[in-house]
Amino acid sequence: MGIQKCGLNIDRVYKELQPHGTLDFPCGAYAEKYSDKPEQAIPWHWHEELEITYVKNGKIKLQIPSKTYFLEKGDCFVINSNILHCAIAEPQCELQSLVFHSTLITGSNGSVFATKYLLPLISQTTFDGYLLKKDTTGGETDCFVNAFEALAQDAPGFEFTVRENLSRICYFLYMKFEREISVEEMGMNQDNLRIRKMLDFIHSRFTDAIVLSDIAKAADIGERECLRCFQRTIQLSPIQYLLKYRVMQGADMLLKDPSVSVSEIAALCGFDSPSNFSKIFKRFYNNSPREYRKEYGKLKQVKDLQMLSEGIYCK
Repeated sequence: MGIQKCGLNIDRVYKELQPHGTLDFPCGAYAEKYSDKPEQAIPWHWHEELEITYVKNGKIKLQIPSKTYFLEKGDCFVINSNILHCAIAEPQCELQSLVFHSTLITGSNGSVFATKYLLPLISQTTFDGYLLKKDTTGGETDCFVNAFEALAQDAPGFEFTVRENLSRICYFLYMKFEREISVEEMGMNQDNLRIRKMLDFIHSRFTDAIVLSDIAKAADIGERECLRCFQRTIQLSPIQYLLKYRVMQGADMLLKDPSVSVSEIAALCGFDSPSNFSKIFKRFYNNSPREYRKEYGKLKQVKDLQMLSEGIYCK
């Protein structure tokens, strides 16, 4: 998969729009050097994915609401889902980051990994961020390095290495916050049951011309409660989630089959016109569909050829 481009694409409420990784492997790796110049500061933003940042060199000041941390070489910091954060180098630093969705670890929101461990953890209000100091934990920073290097180098089987090492970090965090996780939070509450039904509906019907009322009916609730449920659980409106899911499906199709036109993909993803697809796509990826296919399609071809030469490629 390799390292993705740094560069924040933030909407008016500071939410980062750019998807991290892909639908089938929702984890992105980033590496960048920063100075204390104002234009190189990382502005306040948030995203639904968790983020782990590692200081490879230098020092950096990282902030989350009401808290400030000073990280030095070898330190890691874990930022919970939907938590605002910003950072600036002091005076220079080199950062490596992994940004990943909880489903990378859990597989699905109904699995034991989700209901017993990760969903209670990321829902825990006292867990907004956690500093992993170098040489003071049980090897969690080494887990990050192992995961990052495997993904960045596109090593054979990197998906297993990344998932295993990030799982170890998540379990370490769960154990740290276990006492603060109530019995009620560990069960599947009403919101979680409803959101699972509605997300399953969207995933199976995203090509159709579905509207808010259709999504609400999937969980046998009204439109207002549907909106509130989405906001409480994933901090996105149902239609925003639908658009993001369609666009990510489109990005996947653009690379998997170069012979399929952008117009065909737009229709296959449920968009009413190619222009609307291109407009929404650029909003999320900062590239038009054609630019995205041209840039990342070459990378995919190189990767496929490399895997064929190593005798490990399998369609």
